Amino acid sequence: MKILMVTPYVPYPPSSGGQIRTFNLLKHLSQGNEITLVALYKNQKEKDYYSYLKSFCKKIYLCQRPEKPWVFKNIFKTIFSSSPFLVVRNFSDEAKEIISKLLEKEKFDVIHAETFYVMPHIPKTNTPIVLVEQTIEYNVYKHFVNSLPFYLRMLLYFDIDIIKLRYWERFYWKKANIVVAVSSPDEKIIKNEEEEIKTSVIPNGAGDEMIVSSLGKKDLKKLTVFFQGNFFWLQNVEAAKFLINKIYPLLTKNNPNINVVIAGQNAGKIGKVNFKKIKIVDISSDDTQKVKKLFREADLFIAPIFGPGGTRLKILAAMGSGIPVISTETGVEGLDVIDNIHVLTAKTPLQFVEKIEKILSDKGNYEKIRKNALLLVKSKYQWQGIANKLETVYKNL
Repeated sequence: MKILMVTPYVPYPPSSGGQIRTFNLLKHLSQGNEITLVALYKNQKEKDYYSYLKSFCKKIYLCQRPEKPWVFKNIFKTIFSSSPFLVVRNFSDEAKEIISKLLEKEKFDVIHAETFYVMPHIPKTNTPIVLVEQTIEYNVYKHFVNSLPFYLRMLLYFDIDIIKLRYWERFYWKKANIVVAVSSPDEKIIKNEEEEIKTSVIPNGAGDEMIVSSLGKKDLKKLTVFFQGNFFWLQNVEAAKFLINKIYPLLTKNNPNINVVIAGQNAGKIGKVNFKKIKIVDISSDDTQKVKKLFREADLFIAPIFGPGGTRLKILAAMGSGIPVISTETGVEGLDVIDNIHVLTAKTPLQFVEKIEKILSDKGNYEKIRKNALLLVKSKYQWQGIANKLETVYKNL
């Protein structure tokens, strides 16, 4: 099949959730299909990653979008147009022109649009469009805005922008031939909003390099608790601060020697930490080996995530790395996991501490959870099988 794939980022290095997803899909879809990639970039350095993608794509077009979101031009256009900020900051005139010319000159079997906010680049066409929603952006943005003080929300025009975002997200769902969600809860939201829309669920996966072949031994007497995320995103900053300020002080009452490692891009967003045994590790976007090493060295993955949407690749990475996960119901929502079988769930700081202490005191349960989680990842969340499901969606169109 000839696939035109449009992404709002360069899908390399596989550091953020979206990049991990797209890179792995490209890698596997390219084995039996011809892919033309149109990807947006923010700065010139990202163009250096062209060489990492060319073996998977027949053609690659890298198109510039605004490097910084909060510039006068973007804010002005958002206020004085019907478009929400998310669409404005991710728009590229260059990409729109290139896609129009490609559709005039070539016949594609399908257009794959990764996120609704790349849809404004695609002209009216008879080529079937598969729109992939990695998360319901309206819900994520609403969660972000609700976390702000009321005066700031009014001052920054956020409440009005949420209304615009909800309208345009739904508008572009209806423009696509099928909307792909990454989880059943997200698919349900889409159906509740627009019942007539055709949908499918294509889940996220654990990176091939993250999945261990077998479970190694863990020394739980020298415990390391781990959380990893991209701290450009509010949900990850919230989770890190919850772990530091709410969970850790309670945890150290009975476990004074416990070590906590919090790592990811833009880790400075977390702020100052006053606990000696909490280590903040800033990771560059292309240092995937360090991420892999930190997962391998950890004993527990703690993810107190409260923000909605999508499925968390970090949790799949932890499961595939052979370390038990303790998260919220929101954090594991959309994953085919069962509490106390594949993961442990908690809501309050005290519940997190109780779950941590309980699993550490029961070696048999510790081994059961990590074994079940690894088996689930290997059976359901590997990218080759996920790419095959997506290819079936293409062919059905």
